[in-house]
Amino acid sequence: MDLAIVWESLPRLLEGTVLTLEITGLSLLAGFCLAVPVAMARLSPRRMLRVPAYGYMLYFRGTPLLVQLFLVYYGSGQFQPFLDQVGVWFLFREAYFCAVLTLTLNTAAYTAEILRGAMLAVPRGEVEAARSLGMSGLLLYRRIILPKAFRLSLPAYTNEAVFLLQATSLVSIITLLDLTGVARIIVAQSFEPYKLYVTAGLIYLVITYTFVLVSRRLERRLSAHLRGQPAGGIGNVVGR
Repeated sequence: MDLAIVWESLPRLLEGTVLTLEITGLSLLAGFCLAVPVAMARLSPRRMLRVPAYGYMLYFRGTPLLVQLFLVYYGSGQFQPFLDQVGVWFLFREAYFCAVLTLTLNTAAYTAEILRGAMLAVPRGEVEAARSLGMSGLLLYRRIILPKAFRLSLPAYTNEAVFLLQATSLVSIITLLDLTGVARIIVAQSFEPYKLYVTAGLIYLVITYTFVLVSRRLERRLSAHLRGQPAGGIGNVVGR
């Protein structure tokens, strides 16, 4: 098998890989920052906080990511006068911003559900002990609930990060030259779909397992104090 086309295309594929990693990293970071308050609002006893959070999570978890991407990228043009008036149209006319915004909103909804489950899995005894010491509200979340929930949710969150990495392949539809977009252009020029798509798939595979290995190391580090102890009663937080 002649792999010359693969070696010739590798620099361009790696350039697309950089864009893929950039979009994934930005979306994960922004999505996680958004997911924390959404998860807290979802657990709030106040209906005015709980209902909007539930509606947001329901929509972005219940509709296809491709539809969401089209709505943001193509649909925002219908609101150009308003967006121009508030000074953000220059952002929405860029495919890069629309891709990051859509992926951020999507992953935040899934991450919020993961965190919600992890927060509910925090042992009630720890929460009651913290309350007996005078902790409540945001202090209780910051000192007790969130740190424990982050550790519990790490395996499921790793799955979400991997899913988001793979979902970035959709951004090529809106003209971004990520790894999939570059591969598609080279295939159109060279008529070598098998070799190039297999190469792109292998690059995704390497990145995915790098994510998994880093996550496992982090998980072992965060749970080092639990090694050798009998398994507790906390169930796994289910991802998508």
